Amino acid sequence: MTISRRSVLLGALSATLVAACDPARRGRAGAPSTAAPSLPPAPSTTQPTTTAVTAAPAGPARFIKSGPDRNQIALTFHGSGDPTLAARLLDEARRSGAPITVFAVGQWLVENPTMAQTLETAGHELANHTYTHPALRSVSRSTLVSEITRCRDVLQQETGSTGRWFRPSGTDEPTQAMLEEAGAAGYSVVVGYDVDPLDYQDPGAAAIVERVGAGLHPGAVVSLHTGHAGTVTAFGPIVADIRRAGFQPVLLRDLLA
Repeated sequence: MTISRRSVLLGALSATLVAACDPARRGRAGAPSTAAPSLPPAPSTTQPTTTAVTAAPAGPARFIKSGPDRNQIALTFHGSGDPTLAARLLDEARRSGAPITVFAVGQWLVENPTMAQTLETAGHELANHTYTHPALRSVSRSTLVSEITRCRDVLQQETGSTGRWFRPSGTDEPTQAMLEEAGAAGYSVVVGYDVDPLDYQDPGAAAIVERVGAGLHPGAVVSLHTGHAGTVTAFGPIVADIRRAGFQPVLLRDLLA
């Protein structure tokens, strides 16, 4: 072998040995690599930014005193007082075939635990008339809130519904604060009345019948009270006068539908 051929062979052998010892060159040649495998990037420890979602506050309720101009009359009652008189009133309503809407005082329902179910089973309507029946114009804002929401919660517990309407106690018309807090409690309508025979003053059944009859008009909302004997006696004649005048006694939800 000549010197020049020996030099070529020695150069090739040297190159092979260098490639075997060089991981990068060995990888390019397709031989298995002993380098540590690459790892996925570590998860970020930065928490994603979230935006709290809150329900938009309800706006103030609107106030109505009567229904639309149609031949219907809503007989509404302030629900409180002697439960025996309330039971007698329901008997009169059944005999007359006239449904009523009772704005119940929450404490009254708690003290008479069968009352709510009795009213609903008979086809009548329950609504919110505060929890203890204070003069709402003279109480603090926090007490106003409590009076509305506590009665609402009693209605929910007793009937599975908060009722559709709120009527303030101790006043004919609500203040702006009452409208705002009624709306916040879930009531879109505060209901007053435009026929008031002042039956809670116990003027006697005949006077109550006469006063209601004098005020009747299409869409009237009549204000009456459950805990007064004269009102119980007057109920049948009131219903008869309503029908005689060509009107139909209906629930408030039907009048305002």
